[in-house]
Amino acid sequence: MRDSLFIIAAFSEATERPPVWMMRQAGRFMPEYWEIKNKYSFLEMCKTPEIAADVTMLPVDLLGIDAAILFSDILVTGEAMGGDLSFTQGVGPKFANPVRSQADIDKLSDNVGDKLQYVADAIKVIQQRLDGKIPLIGFAGAPFTVMSYLVEGGSSKDFKLTKLMLHNEPEMAHQLLSKIATVTADYLNLQIEAGVNAVQIFDSWAQALSWDDYTEFSHNYIQQIISKLNRKDIPVISFCKGSSVFAPLMAEAKPDVVSIDWNVDLLDIKKRLPQGVAVQGNLDPHILYADKKVIKERIHRLFERMKGENGFIFNLGHGIMPDIPFDNVKYAVEVIKEWAP
Repeated sequence: MRDSLFIIAAFSEATERPPVWMMRQAGRFMPEYWEIKNKYSFLEMCKTPEIAADVTMLPVDLLGIDAAILFSDILVTGEAMGGDLSFTQGVGPKFANPVRSQADIDKLSDNVGDKLQYVADAIKVIQQRLDGKIPLIGFAGAPFTVMSYLVEGGSSKDFKLTKLMLHNEPEMAHQLLSKIATVTADYLNLQIEAGVNAVQIFDSWAQALSWDDYTEFSHNYIQQIISKLNRKDIPVISFCKGSSVFAPLMAEAKPDVVSIDWNVDLLDIKKRLPQGVAVQGNLDPHILYADKKVIKERIHRLFERMKGENGFIFNLGHGIMPDIPFDNVKYAVEVIKEWAP
């Protein structure tokens, strides 16, 4: 896969056009996804290799993107460690046994490779189906984001309980984060061994943190994880909501690519990053609700801005929303693939 458009761009080498993939590209905006989802629970879909492969392949077959991303969830590590995880339609993920005390942290296991073997099995099935056409991206949730779900017991608007642990019980928070970081590095290496061609670390809730708290409770652990990865020929992408603020610090963890949200000028942030660090992004996903002429104009505006820059992967600043029209997403991919600088 070293000669694929996506991998070349991820390693900051010249490409004839920017490669395209989109976060949440195999998801709820597709009728074909719902045909599968209506038959199985979300966790069944993640844990059944053939079904995970079916969903992973949807945007490959229907959109023609330049990289596939494994269909799974960032919280499978939390579940493998001992979290009682469930997903409810309209509510989202829930952990029935939230982690609030030292005893709760002590109960969590940090040796869980056997419990995540289903992910390795799915990767092997997906790679058979891809048959070398495009690269497969593996991924994991970053320690702070996984911790927030474990501590809150689910999604949160203010992360009050998580921040209370960071501020009142920092030693406990570090123990929990350290366990998650160990599991995450092992999990990403398991994916690499199974055959993914790139990995992305998702810190979905990093924007909840101040600069100092992000440095201490997120960045340091992502740095640890990246340092442990078997990353020869495997680009590492670092993403967080808040990357427009945290990108220079994110680059210090030595990823190959920093994925940027839509709150910043992409060229400006790229010029502030070290030479050889690629950028991914950063179209506001809400643009995909707009008229097609607007979608085309905004993509062209971004591409004109990044013209002549090596190391640029087109993506959204965050994931595709469930009610974005499928035709608009397909049109966006067509516009990108037709781009001739």
